[in-house]
Amino acid sequence: MKTINFGTTDQKVPAVVLGCMRINSAADPVAAIETAYDHGINFFDHADIYGQGECETIFAEALKKTSIKREDIFLQTKGGIVPGKMFDFSKEHLTEAIDGSLKRLGVDYVDAFLLHRPDTLFDPAEVAEVFNQMHQAGKVKYFGVSNQNPGQIELLKKYVKQPLVVNQLQFGIMHTGMIDHGIHVNMTDPRSVDHDGGILEYSRLHEMTIQAWSPYQYGFFEGVFIGNEKFPELNQTLTELAEKYHTTPTGLASAWILTHPAKMQVIA
Repeated sequence: MKTINFGTTDQKVPAVVLGCMRINSAADPVAAIETAYDHGINFFDHADIYGQGECETIFAEALKKTSIKREDIFLQTKGGIVPGKMFDFSKEHLTEAIDGSLKRLGVDYVDAFLLHRPDTLFDPAEVAEVFNQMHQAGKVKYFGVSNQNPGQIELLKKYVKQPLVVNQLQFGIMHTGMIDHGIHVNMTDPRSVDHDGGILEYSRLHEMTIQAWSPYQYGFFEGVFIGNEKFPELNQTLTELAEKYHTTPTGLASAWILTHPAKMQVIA
């Protein structure tokens, strides 16, 4: 498995991450974890919102049934989304979110904690206080964000002492906004519009690892594009290339992301 540095740190992480958002619908969670691990994927991505916490619990129970040691895996979770309320980055909620994830995962610490999407009404000083407490208590090693633009990240960095080493962003063959505007510079067509403040260039300049989430999806939660009859030309091309390179359409969709020089991670 190809490895990269986790942001500006010396921590080596695999280029492919196992996303655990749907592990509560897996036929055999133990097999899913073991198969990933056997292929060099020892990085597992969670969030307290996934299955309303059920996914973290299922993962923890499944992990106990394997021979995999806690120190041999990288656990990442996210917090800040509140059902019915949207977002809450208050000190009280983030503290409860992290402690709740630790309890459900059955661990003393997570390797990384990410703010789950932006809360535009948040107080960055409160976030900084939570990060300090969690880092000093040994509950979180690294911190990051998800779906945030450069301005939002810079605001956080003014208050937060710990490096923000990762940003989860949707990116893939059907979500190309981060690179579209770069190709269409000095043009006036729709793809020339930069919706995210140059987040790709910003991430590379500041060595923030981009984690591409839902890389096989089209739309928001419509479904996967691989093997989908809605996209015949794309799938024909993927199939032809997969045969040529002795791989699979999913492998090609992953490689399309991993070959970018920004050194991204794919959340499979």
